[in-house]
Amino acid sequence: MKGFHQGSGLALIWLVASGSLGAAELVNRNITEADVKAAQDGWGKALVQISDDYRTGGIDKARATANAVLDSAYGYADGPVLFKPTLASGAQTFRLTKAGALAYFVGHDPAYPADTGFALKNWQRYRYDNAAIYIDGNMALTMGTVHLVDRDNKEVDVDKTWGFRKGDDGKERIILHHSSLPYSH
Repeated sequence: MKGFHQGSGLALIWLVASGSLGAAELVNRNITEADVKAAQDGWGKALVQISDDYRTGGIDKARATANAVLDSAYGYADGPVLFKPTLASGAQTFRLTKAGALAYFVGHDPAYPADTGFALKNWQRYRYDNAAIYIDGNMALTMGTVHLVDRDNKEVDVDKTWGFRKGDDGKERIILHHSSLPYSH
């Protein structure tokens, strides 16, 4: 099979067509643009849900939702996630553990005293504008701006880079989350 490399979708198609590999044995973990956009939409909806849960049910409800989001949307079960929150600095700038991410989203953790809970800021809607999406196999990177709107209709723009990986279970999870406020002079 000259011209095909390991992991090539064309090589797998050729093997199936030639009878060398049964269709039941075919595994495709390639991530698509639609997968990436669905994961970004899921993140935005989850942020709004955490905010709503805090408003209607307090910190315990918000923490439970944020915990479920981190388990579902982020890859902490597979190892460290490269998470650099928007409003973090000093020794706690980079959050490689789920506990660090949870503290950032909902605060109320004495181990992270500067965290006030980014997800608790009364968000009501979001949208994102990708500057680019780079896809390679089961990994994708995005870079762009996320626009968050609170219940007073104040918009906050956040520059965001995400890395997604499609796992063995076929679900895309965030493995890189870098946020910053746009530069202003």
